[in-house]
Amino acid sequence: MAAVDDTSDEALIGRAIAGDKRAFTALVESEIARLIALATRMLGSPSRAEDVVQDGLASVWLTRHRLDPSKPIGPYLTTIVLNRCRDKLRRRKVIGFLGLPDGREADAVADDAPNPENVAGAREQLRLVQAEIGRLPVRLQEALVLVTVEGYSQAEAAELLGTTEKAVETRIYRARNRLKERFEKFEG
Repeated sequence: MAAVDDTSDEALIGRAIAGDKRAFTALVESEIARLIALATRMLGSPSRAEDVVQDGLASVWLTRHRLDPSKPIGPYLTTIVLNRCRDKLRRRKVIGFLGLPDGREADAVADDAPNPENVAGAREQLRLVQAEIGRLPVRLQEALVLVTVEGYSQAEAAELLGTTEKAVETRIYRARNRLKERFEKFEG
């Protein structure tokens, strides 16, 4: 008789559904850094990203009965975090439209890099790129981040976004063109 592997994702999901918090922690632990990185790229703020991931994982725990032991947990968690990011971005647009303060000032952190003069130019470029990605429509932003930054294939991104590969390809093309146009304006 073969021994049952109680550390497989399938077994951990089954135990998590039954209410085992340790199994749930073991299941999501390897995904957390990736999810925070994804949310940071979507939201532009590590602290907001951590909040979104924490909120998403809490909701997965509360609705753990929906988990399917036969499916990998990574894509499911990615979908949950993407949806939370979409919600946050929608709220941010409404707050901006109404002219209300959004609390971004609290996200500012002092730079403790060893040589600020050498890092300043690259940091500013990165800030500009992140800001321009943040100005893209959410659908373009999601496709661009998932494929070019997170490393998902277009087929995987299409499945996560609930669309076709061709739609993902088109969104990435449009996102890159918009970014290219905006940066040409900066240089010109």
